[in-house]
Amino acid sequence: MTPALTFRSTRFSVLRWLARSFAMLAVLATPFLSACGYNDFQAKDEATKAAWAEVVNQYQRRADLIPNLVNTVKGYAAHEKDTLEAVTKARAAATSFQITPEVLNDPAAFQKFQQLQGELSSALSRLMAVSENYPQLKADQSFRDLQSQLEGTENRITVARQRYIKSVQDYNVLARSFPTNLTAKVMGYQVKPNFTVENEKGISTAPAVKF
Repeated sequence: MTPALTFRSTRFSVLRWLARSFAMLAVLATPFLSACGYNDFQAKDEATKAAWAEVVNQYQRRADLIPNLVNTVKGYAAHEKDTLEAVTKARAAATSFQITPEVLNDPAAFQKFQQLQGELSSALSRLMAVSENYPQLKADQSFRDLQSQLEGTENRITVARQRYIKSVQDYNVLARSFPTNLTAKVMGYQVKPNFTVENEKGISTAPAVKF
């Protein structure tokens, strides 16, 4: 056998040995990773992302209702300029916030998201209170339909937030508990921010929708 053939044969043998070694390591590592919570982290991280996506979806649904709501109220209460502008500005601020996957691991960005949505909720509450002073507005079918849609959306926001809170709590318990906290550090799984107690008080006083 020539030196060239010998070199190629040896190289092939080494590569084959490395491939088998990596395969064996993968097999041996699977139960270790499972025992250290790696699989649980993946599952809970995905559950958290799915719950967050639903929160964002419901807030966007609410934002989509606001332009028609403001225009309808304006038709009967045009001189309520400050209240109408406050809702419009709060909506613009909330919808302009860039929601990226990094928000879930950035307490400051998450808090900003809460703040903007809370300000929009407050502005909507004032708008609903103003509408009580206009019987013709309350009797308008378009306004009543929008009220009904807003009420349903607010309820879905509450449910979506509660599910997100629970999913983050489950994830954070895993991230803080031993020995899975070691896996979190090695794999880069960070404790996630959650909705605050103060923010949850705002949910209990969501925009009142009356008929």
